Amino acid sequence: MYLLVGLGNYGKEYENTRHNYGFLLIDKIISRYNLDYFGKKFKSDCYQGTINEKKVFVIKPNTFMNLSGFALQEVVKFFKISLAEIIVFHDDLDLEIGRVKYKIGGGSGGHNGIKSIDENIGKDYARVRLGIGKPADLRYEIADYVLAKFSSEELKIVDKINQKIADNILYLINGDSANFLNKIIEQL
Repeated sequence: MYLLVGLGNYGKEYENTRHNYGFLLIDKIISRYNLDYFGKKFKSDCYQGTINEKKVFVIKPNTFMNLSGFALQEVVKFFKISLAEIIVFHDDLDLEIGRVKYKIGGGSGGHNGIKSIDENIGKDYARVRLGIGKPADLRYEIADYVLAKFSSEELKIVDKINQKIADNILYLINGDSANFLNKIIEQL
């Protein structure tokens, strides 16, 4: 079974914010594959189903971004999921909006959700980094920027990227990150 995790902050006030990019993507995957609601468990909203005959368990942690690792730790322990079967989707300031990168392990890049996950389950899981860009005005506080809502133009880009990722997620589940990224780039 694969664990797909979207990072974000729980609550209406955080909907459509840059820091909730992971939640937006997970919502697209849930919709695209008609995944079933499993309930509020493991400090998360949980969904389950299959993607092209592969079992998936999908979570949106309710712990707030900085404590995301606690939710993942509970799921990993309960289902005995290996790090090789985990894919985390999160926002990334170092990538322009519309850019997507994939990596396994490495540093957190200052992302507090990733730091929390690393501290609670280790680092060798897959990450899909979703570009949100940096504020044009360098006096803008980073916390304010990531907690601000996407503009309508940015949301169009995000929705297009999310659809491409959802349509091609099977490549990641099959361990084919090169084709996953190629499909997204060629379809944009």
